[in-house]
Amino acid sequence: MIRVLICDDQQVVCEGLRAILSAAPQIQVVGLARDGAEALERTAATQPDVILMDLKMPVMNGVQATREIRARFPAVRILVLTTYDADQWVFDAVRAGASGYLLKDSPADALIAAVEGTAAGRNHLDPAVAGRLMEQVSRGTPGQPDPLPASLTEREREVLALLGRGWGNAAIASHLHLTEGTVRNHVSAILGKLGVSDRTQAALIALRHGLA
Repeated sequence: MIRVLICDDQQVVCEGLRAILSAAPQIQVVGLARDGAEALERTAATQPDVILMDLKMPVMNGVQATREIRARFPAVRILVLTTYDADQWVFDAVRAGASGYLLKDSPADALIAAVEGTAAGRNHLDPAVAGRLMEQVSRGTPGQPDPLPASLTEREREVLALLGRGWGNAAIASHLHLTEGTVRNHVSAILGKLGVSDRTQAALIALRHGLA
């Protein structure tokens, strides 16, 4: 059973998400929060597996809440809920420890799949947001991105490109005809060479470099 906490300052959004997720037998909605501070309290009380986190909220916004929750409860995975006018916040949320991002108006099956994938350790990078996010990142950082480390092997670049598409280890292993253990080793090497701590940050680098 996947335990989910929903955090959004719009009650109608919370209730709509709860209705969709409650229809999935493998998902249990364990609570609702109206802001980041309340999400922090509810996380301690309910111990969710996944938090659906809005970004623009009073008291404590989604970026601040993501950073605090990941610091205190590192096993909890956070899936950011975003709209197009909130794109500028997504990169900060990912850097704060979010596992990915999802459009608020995603269809029910996409929402359920994103929650399941996030709970399973995969990163959800909604392609409808990824392009605009990368445009914003490039506007904020003039010039070309820093080159990828020369120490990345050709196979590691292939794995990095698939990380940029949000693929999990099993899918990468099947696509490249490798074992999952080998893929895990490649991912670990990639993170070390890129100087990042998780797959989502590596995926964003892949997107910036046009690999995905």
